[in-house]
Amino acid sequence: MCRSIKTLRPPAIPEKATEEEIRAAALQYVRKVSGFRAPAAHNQEVFEAAVEAIAEATRDLLEGLQVRGAVSATA
Repeated sequence: MCRSIKTLRPPAIPEKATEEEIRAAALQYVRKVSGFRAPAAHNQEVFEAAVEAIAEATRDLLEGLQVRGAVSATA
């Protein structure tokens, strides 16, 4: 789909994804789906709301994933 969105879980990245990485992936996704690199002023609010919603869903996903063979940070 969007080649510039990278995998945000180990082992693809060595540590937990940063907020910047999560937001960048969400922004790339919204840009791809909407077809806008930068939305017009009348679409800015809904565009930013979509980025935040996707970033939140991404955080939830990454926090809930269990990766086989990964060592838990709480162990």
